[in-house]
Amino acid sequence: MSINKHKIDTDGRLVVLGGGESGAGAAVLGKVKGMDVFLSDMGSIPEKYKQLLQSYDIPFEEGHHTEELILNAGVVVKSPGIPPYAPMVEKIAAKNIPVLSEIEFAAGFTDARMVCITGSNGKTTTTLLTYHILKKAGLDVGLAGNVGKSLALQVATDPHDIYVIELSSFQLENMYQFKANIAVIMNITPDHLDRYDHKMENYVAAKFRILQNQTKEDFFVYWQDDPIIREQIRLVQSEALHLPFGMDREKDSAAFVEDGIIHFATPGDVWEIPRDRLSLPGTHNLYNSMAAGISASVLKIKKDKIREALEDFEAVEHRLEYVATVDGVRYVNDSKATNVNSTWYALESMTTPTILILGGKDKGNDYTEIESLVAEKVKAIVCMGKDNEKLLKFFSGKVSHIADTHSLDEAVEECRRLASEGDTVLLSPCCASFDLFKSYEDRGEQFKNKVKSLLNE
Repeated sequence: MSINKHKIDTDGRLVVLGGGESGAGAAVLGKVKGMDVFLSDMGSIPEKYKQLLQSYDIPFEEGHHTEELILNAGVVVKSPGIPPYAPMVEKIAAKNIPVLSEIEFAAGFTDARMVCITGSNGKTTTTLLTYHILKKAGLDVGLAGNVGKSLALQVATDPHDIYVIELSSFQLENMYQFKANIAVIMNITPDHLDRYDHKMENYVAAKFRILQNQTKEDFFVYWQDDPIIREQIRLVQSEALHLPFGMDREKDSAAFVEDGIIHFATPGDVWEIPRDRLSLPGTHNLYNSMAAGISASVLKIKKDKIREALEDFEAVEHRLEYVATVDGVRYVNDSKATNVNSTWYALESMTTPTILILGGKDKGNDYTEIESLVAEKVKAIVCMGKDNEKLLKFFSGKVSHIADTHSLDEAVEECRRLASEGDTVLLSPCCASFDLFKSYEDRGEQFKNKVKSLLNE
């Protein structure tokens, strides 16, 4: 038996590389569909995923890869975090074994509609906001991709009529037949260039894979003021209906702002909402709200329901998240800012003198993008990472004080020493978290815990 949609042989052998959320979900889906499944992880598999695999009698290994158990696969599903140049992936490619992303694999087993969101920044908030609107409107909707549960696991055990999916460039790399009914690109700025041979065009091409296979029945939502998106649109053919959004009204704008009112104009519906009624402040969240509102309108959700959802949505954790005020100093957790452009948006929203915590695993960052905002709003920079040399070299002399720290405790204590009443301490690192932390969530949680401990001193 095979699935014509993606030509997956369900009588064949499925090997899954990576035992996290997406890998475990893919393994369960393969098992449910009758495939011979094996999962392998070079690292350690979290206990909850081990238990999930064991409950479905799925064999697995951790801490190593056994070639003879992997290279006999009919198809491989690879964790998005594993690069295409990993030794085992190269050996799989040499044997011409198909390698799919978990999203591509799962899509072969469902006819659900797909609302897919990508971009360098804003995609998580936009994804959660879109899901919130659809859920509030009573649709049978699942949340997947970089947030929510694995799409594959939901297709296997808790299927929905529609999915809202946050897609990274890593996930899009191994997607071929998948089709987004609504594809959203928030913006494209330099990120993950170490994965793409330090070539921006390779990163952009990965993002634009979200448009592949779209037809004239589908929709492409994008920020009209992004120069990279505008240029790439001229190079990539897409039959989907284009629905751009931005601050100013253009000929084909599906959303724009005029006199403090956000105007929406999508097929079959025209409506508006005052900008100051949005639950999320800041220019970046204005764009997030526009994209989510357009997607909801396309799905024919009533405008009153969309307005209500845009007004009561709660902010995303680790994204400009207020933590506490200690000795008159506000502490803000923006740990999700893992690239320069994301930190730009955070700084743009600051209205008080700011002590900025930067640092982590540099991904080929160009800090010139935030240089002018740092000069305007930042009184001190505290570098937090194993190796801060690049940051120290770039920002030395551009702020009145710059500190070199190598732990979160040390960084927060230095911020406390430098801050005065009325200041803001902003953790917006510009960098990935993997030098000192397990993830940006771990970094954010440790920051919040440390700040809250100051209240008890």
